[in-house]
Formats: sequence, C-alpha cells, structure tokens
Amino acid sequence: MEKKKYSSYAEIDRDLEILKLEKDINYQKLVLSFQKTKEGITPQKIVNGFISSYTDYFSESYPKILQSILPFVFNWFINKKRGH
Repeated sequence: MEKKKYSSYAEIDRDLEILKLEKDINYQKLVLSFQKTKEGITPQKIVNGFISSYTDYFSESYPKILQSILPFVFNWFINKKRGH
C-alpha cells in the first residue's frame, strides 16, 4: 500500500471526515445486524423453526413410514380378528 501525500491540511481533514463517516456507517450496520439477530432469536421463532424443520422432515418421509408400517398393522388386525 502506497502512502498518500497530502498538499494541505484541508485534504487531511476531508479524508479524516470520510473515514469517520465510514466508521459510523459500519457501526450502524453492526447495530442493525445485532437487532435483527436479537429479533430472530425469540423463543417463539426458535420453537416455530424447530417444529417446521421436523414437519418438513416427516411430511417428506410420511409415505415411506406408511409403506413400512401398514403391513404390520394389517397383520396385527387380521390376527386379532382370528383370535391369535
């Protein structure tokens, strides 16, 4: 990185003002990000996220579960009717 050469104090003051504004903008972005994160970590949102992930998992695997359980249920029901 090359050192910048200034020809007046006005140039230095301008660059310092730009750096101060950039620092303030980055700080506000950090604050906003923290607030959004804090809002996203409410107990209700955590529970809803947990439930929706399991709901998605079970809704996708529901047909597979039924295909594997139904034969056992039918056999149990037939054997119960026969008195076994």
